[in-house]
Amino acid sequence: MQDTSYELLTIFRDGGFMMIPLVLCSLVALGVILAKGWTLLVAHVDSQKLLKNIEELGTTGRLDEAMQTARETRGPVAAILVSGLTRVKDQQTGKDIEKAISTTGNIELDFLERGMNVLATIANVAPMLGFLGTVIGMIAAFAAIEAAGQVEPTLVASGIKVALITTASGLAIAIPVNIFYNWFVSRIDTLIMDMEKGAQAVLDLIWNAEARKRAQATGAGQA
Repeated sequence: MQDTSYELLTIFRDGGFMMIPLVLCSLVALGVILAKGWTLLVAHVDSQKLLKNIEELGTTGRLDEAMQTARETRGPVAAILVSGLTRVKDQQTGKDIEKAISTTGNIELDFLERGMNVLATIANVAPMLGFLGTVIGMIAAFAAIEAAGQVEPTLVASGIKVALITTASGLAIAIPVNIFYNWFVSRIDTLIMDMEKGAQAVLDLIWNAEARKRAQATGAGQA
């Protein structure tokens, strides 16, 4: 039985020069997916643990331990907590703390979304490059027919092969890239919620500290 399976190099050669940008798109997308996937996965896991630890430390007023824990943790939530707790320790006003948290949150959000536009671009461009290869292949097929003056399968086979290979390659790149893009968006949304929880945790620490001060002042006045 004849082996009709294609090797990758054979596909690349038979697909024509349009396979070069398609391969480049796939390599760039793969690099971004690996880097972004690892970053978001680690950030989410560490953030969940950090929020639990900060909640426990904050209720007992151990701000130094909470700040140290946040500094030893990676991710956007930790950055927000460090920014807020530093200003809480410096006894800055609530508005200054909220402003610092908001600024840090915007910076971390920009970092989380970095590379997403690359994936979106590749998901849109790869099928177009494949369709462009389809058009080029069909042009080559009709040019062969015109030159020969007759229609034979062997004349158009090469052009049709190019058309099918480039179309399939473009879709094969775009589909998984689009899936990963949507998954990353959902992970980023989850991290944004974690960042909001981190900001709320800092504000809770402020309120708890003020409540303890008022309680101590009331107790001292009654004594």
